[in-house]
Amino acid sequence: MNENQQNLVKWGIGGVALLIAIIIIIATFPIVVIGAGKRGVVFSNASGIQNKILDEGVHFRMPFVESVHQVSVQVQKDEIQASAASKDLQTVAAKIVVNWHMDASRVNRIFQSVGDERAVVDRILIPNTNEVIKAASAKYTAEQLLTQRAALKLAVDKQLGERLRKYNIILDDISIVDLDFSAEFNRAIEAKAAAEQEALAQKNKLESIKYQAQQKIETAKAEAESIRIRGDALSQNPQIAELEAIRKWNGKLPQYQLGSTTPFINIGQ
Repeated sequence: MNENQQNLVKWGIGGVALLIAIIIIIATFPIVVIGAGKRGVVFSNASGIQNKILDEGVHFRMPFVESVHQVSVQVQKDEIQASAASKDLQTVAAKIVVNWHMDASRVNRIFQSVGDERAVVDRILIPNTNEVIKAASAKYTAEQLLTQRAALKLAVDKQLGERLRKYNIILDDISIVDLDFSAEFNRAIEAKAAAEQEALAQKNKLESIKYQAQQKIETAKAEAESIRIRGDALSQNPQIAELEAIRKWNGKLPQYQLGSTTPFINIGQ
């Protein structure tokens, strides 16, 4: 064996020894620090998951006997894709954002029955959200799902919250980010919206025509009333007609004569 081979062997032995030493130190180190927003689940090689839960801070454990798994109790945010059908049998693809967290006083039971955060999402959150969305969507038509999204959210909030509590998971809030339908339904909605806009435009146009017609009627009424008032005034005082003629006369006598009579306007004595 040459010198290089001997050095490689030495380095290999040294690396293995260092790894063993680290494992021993970790296994025998009695102190564990629980980070912010987490809880410590204690597992005993002798009796399994313990009833005690470690809060944030420094704690002691029994070397070689106890191990501690840190679990987050902070609010988690997960986006879930759900497929459902509406009351009128339209396919609905929903995108739901779920905010949730583990019950800090029950993390040991959650870890024992389900697992860590990732396991909670895969085994509890996703399947239950899908089931709730399917049940809630089936109570609304596709058009109602679009126009009554707030009611749908309330229904999902309530039903999903009740389901998750059975697993010691607390629902903070859900958001319906998107509801998507088939291409045919989307085209139908667009056509309906266009028809409604056209109908509204025609209605506004008709109202405008009616308004203009009413304006003309009111104008005609005013003119008729003016003529009536003038007629009454002339019939009661003939001199007004002569006064009106004088106002309109341009000061020139007519260029024609009938016999020997000269036009004359009696303007009174």
